[in-house]
Amino acid sequence: MKIYTKTGDQGTTALFGGKRVSKADLRIETYGTIDELNSWIGVLRDQEVNQYRQEELIEVQDRLFTIGSILATEPGNTKVKIPSLVESDVAFLEKKIDSMETMLEPMKVFVLPGGHSAVSFGHVTRTVCRRAERLVIGLDTQEKVDALVIQYLNRLSDYLFVLCRMMTKDTRTTETPWKPRM
Repeated sequence: MKIYTKTGDQGTTALFGGKRVSKADLRIETYGTIDELNSWIGVLRDQEVNQYRQEELIEVQDRLFTIGSILATEPGNTKVKIPSLVESDVAFLEKKIDSMETMLEPMKVFVLPGGHSAVSFGHVTRTVCRRAERLVIGLDTQEKVDALVIQYLNRLSDYLFVLCRMMTKDTRTTETPWKPRM
């Protein structure tokens, strides 16, 4: 199998099912951002502080491939077999959030991203997740998107925020509170 097919040389790409669309199509931008998010999750997975979280981050990456497959499938095409996203995938994230929160001090103020490179990578990942969520919601206004995709991305950004706080604790870094100038 060759990596290049030349079929996209005119600025189009194929959805699962064969329909060709512009590479600038909102659907392509949306699942491209999911792919970017997946790459950032890989960066987080590679951080030493997340050594014992590798399996859960691989689980997240797998779900993001599932979401990418859902978004890359031609709307209404039921002939294409794709993996499914299920409610227990959201519950998995909620369980991980709840577990980490039991080990963290309650939030009393907004905190500035940063303090350690792993934490900074985490916040970049969280903001890419939020962008992906916004794009999916925008796509949903044009063509119906499985509501579970939106819910999963929303919960994933919550998970990533709490993960950043946990990495801050694990690296013995101090959270920097935001002190608004009034």
